[in-house]
Amino acid sequence: MTVAPKRPAAMTLAAHFPERTQAQWRDLAAAVVNKGRPEGQHLGADEAVASMRSHLAGGIEVEPLYTRPADPAPLGVPGAMPFTRGRALRDADVPWDVRQVHDDPDAAATRKAVLADLENGVTSVWLHVGTDGLAPGDVAEALADVRLDLAPVVVSSWDEQAAAAEALYAVLSGSRASSGNLGHDPLGAAARTGATADLSPLADAVARLHDHGEVRAITVDTRAHADAGATVPDEVAFALATGVAYLRHLESEGVDVVEAFRHIEFRVSASADQFLTAAALRALRRAWARIGETLDVPERSRGAFTHAVTSGRMFTRDDAWTNILRSTLATFGASLGGADAITVLPFDTVSGLSTPFSRRVARNTQILLAEESNVARVTDPAGGAWAVEALTDEVATAAWSVFQEIERAGGMAEALANGAVAQRISAGRAERDAALATRAQPITGVSTFPLAGEKPLERAPRRELPVQASALVPQRDSAVFEALRDRSTAYATEHGHAPRVAVATLDVPRAADRRIDAVNLLTVAGISAVEADAESDAVLATTDTGYAGVAKDMDVVAFLSALLDETGAPA
Repeated sequence: MTVAPKRPAAMTLAAHFPERTQAQWRDLAAAVVNKGRPEGQHLGADEAVASMRSHLAGGIEVEPLYTRPADPAPLGVPGAMPFTRGRALRDADVPWDVRQVHDDPDAAATRKAVLADLENGVTSVWLHVGTDGLAPGDVAEALADVRLDLAPVVVSSWDEQAAAAEALYAVLSGSRASSGNLGHDPLGAAARTGATADLSPLADAVARLHDHGEVRAITVDTRAHADAGATVPDEVAFALATGVAYLRHLESEGVDVVEAFRHIEFRVSASADQFLTAAALRALRRAWARIGETLDVPERSRGAFTHAVTSGRMFTRDDAWTNILRSTLATFGASLGGADAITVLPFDTVSGLSTPFSRRVARNTQILLAEESNVARVTDPAGGAWAVEALTDEVATAAWSVFQEIERAGGMAEALANGAVAQRISAGRAERDAALATRAQPITGVSTFPLAGEKPLERAPRRELPVQASALVPQRDSAVFEALRDRSTAYATEHGHAPRVAVATLDVPRAADRRIDAVNLLTVAGISAVEADAESDAVLATTDTGYAGVAKDMDVVAFLSALLDETGAPA
């Protein structure tokens, strides 16, 4: 007789920890906070907990501790309303679409790169078309080696959307294409270029794809907003408002709302804040499903198809290798959030066109996470974690409020045209810029731990996209620090050496550590620190206790800019 093995006892990970009440935890937390404070300046429990809260752009507060709410909302399941937990159950073998972007204008080089990607783990192709990418007439050649019945193809364009869509349609219409997207997004193009949005091609694009399986016509691409500085709740709100604008237009052209709903795909940014990225994707699906519910779209069709792309705003030109770390965190967040497709931008994107090596690193970032670290083995692995659930609620609530505000003001097209979107983005960016300037929001390798004497990456330049004055221009977080480094480079070109600033060794406690901190600060701007008695172009002034101007909450950008002015570095 076969005896079934005994099932192992459940692991009780917290069994040996004494139970604590919320009040006890607050007292313990206050004791930790007060350890480094003088006797007469101790904080009470409420003040101590408040000091541990952190603030995210967009009005989101992050608590130091999350516990089960007294009356929690039902968690739900993937593939069902409200779709917070995913559009569908995840396939552990193919958890998401590994989508690689190609924007090299050389059609032959792009064709070769596309094939190499597909042979090494990429599952779909993304061609960027237009002035800053591949010519529409070269789309067919770039895809000549692609098995369209196996690999989906999508196109995007800021300035030649109609031509890009037509070029892809010509390729797909003669094949047994499994899926793809023609990339129509007139409001996204208007945001990025400043041109007037033309929604007229949408209805015809949807109609002509009636017998083309899973090929979609429309992509709501909010990267233009995010790269210009939009907060995460605002980006989600802009995605919802743009999607509704397309639904409204298609309905006016006689397109059934269910068919229109099917054709919309969302392309959003994924940042190195992995939990905020996950919350944004979960909130977007929840809100879009609610919109579908109000329009009587059948439940099975309400789940939003999401394509997450590593944020261009977080990428740095200097110490570009750290972009690999940022992309890994962003990909992890996109996986937690249940993205249907993920694109990792090559680490050298800021420097120009990517190389075979940087594309390999980009695709392998996803493949390693999915297949070797097993982050994709569970659908919505963060579901039920109260911190993630609370963050999702906050993003969804804030985004819905902004979405309603846009709708009341006339919709997304009107908000773009009258500058309301740009105004909102500008307000969000100002808050982030202040955090970057004081290094409350540090950038590894740029504003903190800079690499002295770094040689810039040499890449073929990417062609510049012509835009109008009202365009949303990308604003990378590191650009202001890179501008300081450029001033030092220009000085070195003229004088044969970088700007030199004399840094005295102080007669104070931890003098060596303080000097190292000061030297690292100067390196942020590419300034060489020299001994106090050496030849120098400027002097870092000292006080009895430290270096003048150097403080924890100082505006680093303003301080270093003034110091470069003193050395004579060109502005």
